[in-house]
Amino acid sequence: MNYVFISPHFPPNYKNFAIALKAEGVNVLGIGSEIYDSLDTSLKNALTEYYKVDNMEDYDQMFKACAFLSFKYGKIDWLESHNEYWLEQDARLRTDFNIDGFKNHDMVKIKRKSKMKDVFKRAGIPVARGSLVKTIDEALKLIKKVGYPVCAKPDSGVGASNTYKIKSFEELESFFNTKPPVDYVMEEFIQGEIHTFDGLVDNEGNLVFINSFVFGTGVMETVNDGLDQFYYNQREIPEDLKEFGEAAVEAFKLRGRFFHIEFFRKSDGDLVALEVNARPPGGLSVDMFNYANDIDIFNIYAKMVSGKTIEELSNPKYHCGFVGIKDKFGSKQVHSNEEIGLRFSDIMVSQGQIATVFSGALGNYAYVLRSPDFDVLRSASEYILERELI
Repeated sequence: MNYVFISPHFPPNYKNFAIALKAEGVNVLGIGSEIYDSLDTSLKNALTEYYKVDNMEDYDQMFKACAFLSFKYGKIDWLESHNEYWLEQDARLRTDFNIDGFKNHDMVKIKRKSKMKDVFKRAGIPVARGSLVKTIDEALKLIKKVGYPVCAKPDSGVGASNTYKIKSFEELESFFNTKPPVDYVMEEFIQGEIHTFDGLVDNEGNLVFINSFVFGTGVMETVNDGLDQFYYNQREIPEDLKEFGEAAVEAFKLRGRFFHIEFFRKSDGDLVALEVNARPPGGLSVDMFNYANDIDIFNIYAKMVSGKTIEELSNPKYHCGFVGIKDKFGSKQVHSNEEIGLRFSDIMVSQGQIATVFSGALGNYAYVLRSPDFDVLRSASEYILERELI
């Protein structure tokens, strides 16, 4: 089996996919723009061949790389980056080389938030009221129905970049005067926690692994307001979240891949669908799957790809929490990294710098903790997040 791994070096923990795939007998072929000698040694050992391109944005170069690997090793059976940024390019390469998985025609419902709403609705899953708005008059008609505040976000976008909370007519005017020249979805602002339904689904639509994270603060607020981040997994996934999550996996025809589906849990307990992401959750979340469950999700994925039997998984053994700290002007953490590491050595599984590309949403420095007792996890996070003015 030939597996083409797009950008196998980033994020750094994704090298474990290549290592696990090779261990299961898969022929792993890498394409990226990094110099081969700069790749991690364990990643180089897992790759049968690495094809360097000068610019991964240049589709002609990516096409030629796939053509070369296909000519040398035979038909490409699987192509994946596990990366939101490359989803559309992955689909284009699968289309041109007739590789199983999402093709060009699948991308509209996967990348455009306005189309996601339609899919959620057809599946009977509640969504926030909203629509595409191209003019201020269209926005005012929507606001007349839902009231202020409203949320405006690019119809096709990654994360919370260029996303706005609009609380007045003056802010609405400013938004239309300064917004980027792309299509925007505007919708009622939903107050609540973000509860995710994440996992891995095989080519037949069977759920191989499921998980749920709870974010007390939304990614938009974390990015726009420069907030620190704390999120954690639920050891038992609520039945309503599981029901809507499974319905969404089927409605979006997610197959042979990771997924990360976001819902709002409102104060009245109801769920409202936010969006679907046809890739793993970002940052260190995939590692948190392992810490919470005492599993190797990379090996589980490799077994799925190679068609091998996967043992049924039980509920997580631990609550696993992520605490992300941002570098802020005017304040600092009360407690040092060394002090935190010593105090919570029994529940700390990792700590370290976060890649700059993720720092807006996740912070500049992160701690990952685990404990079977959520109160222990929450208490530790509060201690770590303490700040003082400077």
